[in-house]
Amino acid sequence: MTAPMSRDAWSAALRAMGRRVTRQRLAVLEAAHRLPHASAEAILHEARTALPDLTAPSVYQVLADLTEWELLRKLETPGSPARYETRIGDNHHHVMCIRCGAVEDVPCIVGHAPCLTPAPGTGMRVLTADVLFQGICASCESSQVAGGHEAGRYPPLDIPGQPVPDPTRSPV
Repeated sequence: MTAPMSRDAWSAALRAMGRRVTRQRLAVLEAAHRLPHASAEAILHEARTALPDLTAPSVYQVLADLTEWELLRKLETPGSPARYETRIGDNHHHVMCIRCGAVEDVPCIVGHAPCLTPAPGTGMRVLTADVLFQGICASCESSQVAGGHEAGRYPPLDIPGQPVPDPTRSPV
């Protein structure tokens, strides 16, 4: 299913699933659509423009429900909170800037879903492959060079669960 992009389409999709159409659900869908790859906090802030009394627990529950019902896609990115998008039902991946955390969509790199096939012997039929490319966005690249640092030489990021590389040693 491709992502509905209007209040009427989202309402129809919710009704077709036997779900109630609520102001909270519509406000969260509209906020997530306006802010692709946004965190729950950013979606809450944006949704409050339509519903000022909207609470954080309500938004978290709505995000969980809409993700379960496949009206939203939840992205897990390293070192940052979960992000959400309304672009669903197609075969795309993401690229994330390791400096500023910006996330952009990337079309599937090879053919039909899933783009990647694991080696035989897993005992599972693969349904999807989530790919997250990591790099440096153009804005961070230009600000680093403008700041007098050599292009391509960045201090290590402190990503939880990953060792911090020693800048005095060359990679193996």
